[in-house]
This record gives sequence, structure tokens and C-alpha cells, in this order.
Amino acid sequence: MKTLRLGTRGSALALVQTDIVIRTLVAHHPTLKDRIEIVPIKTTGDTIVDRSLTDLGGKSLFTKEIEMALEMKDIDIAVHSMKDVTADVPKGLVFPAMLEREDPRDALITRDGRLLEDFPEGAVFGTSSLRRQAHVMKKYPQFKVANLRGNVPTRLSKIMEGEFDATLLAVAGLKRLDMLDKATQVLSIDEFLPAVAQGALGIQCREDDASTLELLRPLNHLSTFQAVSAERAFMRDLNGSCRTPIAGFAYIEGNHLFFKGMISEPEGHNMHFISHSGPSNEPEKIGSEAAALIKKQSCQTFS
Repeated sequence: MKTLRLGTRGSALALVQTDIVIRTLVAHHPTLKDRIEIVPIKTTGDTIVDRSLTDLGGKSLFTKEIEMALEMKDIDIAVHSMKDVTADVPKGLVFPAMLEREDPRDALITRDGRLLEDFPEGAVFGTSSLRRQAHVMKKYPQFKVANLRGNVPTRLSKIMEGEFDATLLAVAGLKRLDMLDKATQVLSIDEFLPAVAQGALGIQCREDDASTLELLRPLNHLSTFQAVSAERAFMRDLNGSCRTPIAGFAYIEGNHLFFKGMISEPEGHNMHFISHSGPSNEPEKIGSEAAALIKKQSCQTFS
């Protein structure tokens, strides 16, 4: 059997996530043990860290180079945080599997254990996410927002060193890095609606690679796949990018899918929410219907 080449970003979190995928692969296919090669790939988002995601254009910053390697057959599969994946996947590439979703919530990180409502006028909230910026500015307008990028340990250290007063990080990443103890507070989904697909890991391959498709299909966690499909359809139909604060979260109960979405201006103005539901086997339809409903509700043109 040939070696399976697995492409991923090279950050500590990306490698931990890759290890999760490898362990799941080997659990389903024991003959793959010692036959998987990790291929770390630097992306634009990893290379340019001194500019905001918005300034960089927002699209494909953490996936483009990995998807190019997949297209060029330099790797066989790619592991992505699904929240980094653009709404439109390159032609010829598919996601046959998503692993069971980790906790999708956001965690508040502060230096001294203070909550957001306890900070004074002019406190600095650091983030590269317009979604998080909009949520915070809507509820806590006393904050000044500044660009904060880097891997999880870098962002944590900038809070602890006093460069920023507060930030939000994904609970999923903190848990995977065994750093959830650094969180001041885990925020409820009702308070801070997550990014589309936050907490979900996707495994990507070429559409015409029949043998790899067969390897990956047993790894797919159906309810995660359905929920993320609804969220991504919502983002796609709103032409979502890093220039537009968009949030979305779906979950499955029985054969029913429940979805809640948000769109806003970056400063938290004109923030609109939508709730929608339907059969769990029609996730993309539900996400698209939710996008159409929120467009009518907000009477805005999104680009």
C-alpha cells in the first residue's frame, strides 16, 4: 500500500488537529498505521501576520496553498478547520468527511479575570475577526478594537503581557491544545453566535480519487456534515467573506435541523438574526432559505 500524504498548516493547533484525523483514519483502517506522511504547508495567512485579514482580502488565506498542493497531486488529502474554508471550493476538490464537531463556542480571554462588562472606556479588545468585533462593539461599545493575529499561544501571550485587554478565542482550539484553563469565561451560543463551521474539521481530497474517497467516507460524522453544510450555504448565499461579519450555527435533533444566523456591519450596527429549521437531509436548502430571509429582514445588499 502506498503512503498517504496528508497536507496541513504547520501550526501547533493544525498539527494537533491533523493527529486527530490520523488517529481516526487508523482506527477505521489499521493497515494505514505508519503509512501516513504529514506534509506541512505554509499558507498566506501564516506568512503575513502583520496585516489584518480584511486588508489581505480574506478569501483562501489559510487554505489556498494547501488546495493547490492537492490539485497538483503533491498531497492526497488535506485537513482544514472548516471555518477557514471559503464558501466556494475549487472545482475538482470535495469534502467527503467531517469529523464530529468540537465545542463551537467562543471563550473570553482576559489578563485579570474581568468580564467584558467590567472594562472601562477605551479598553482594547484584540481580534482579527469582524464577527467577534461586531458582537463586542454591539454589546460593549466602550471598547477600542485593534487587530490581533497569530497562533493561539501568541494571542494569549499578547493578552497576558498587557498589549491588549481582552480577546475571544475558539473553545475548540483551546481544548485541542489543552489550554482551556486560560479562558476567563466560555460564552453561550445565544450571547455570541459562532463563526460558520467553528469547531469542525474537514478532510478534503480530489473528486476523481476513488480510492481515497473510499478511505474517507467511513470517517464522516453525518450530523456535523449536515449542520456545517447548512451554515456554509448561508454564508455562500450572503457572499460571505472576511469583510462581512457573518455568524451561523446549526444543530440536529432527530431528523430536524435547527439554524440560527447573523449578519451585521463591522461596528455592530444593523445587526440582524434569523432562525430557521427543516428536515436534516436538506441542510443546504435550509441555509439558503435562511440567507434569503435575513436579506429581506435587513433590506441590505451584501457584497
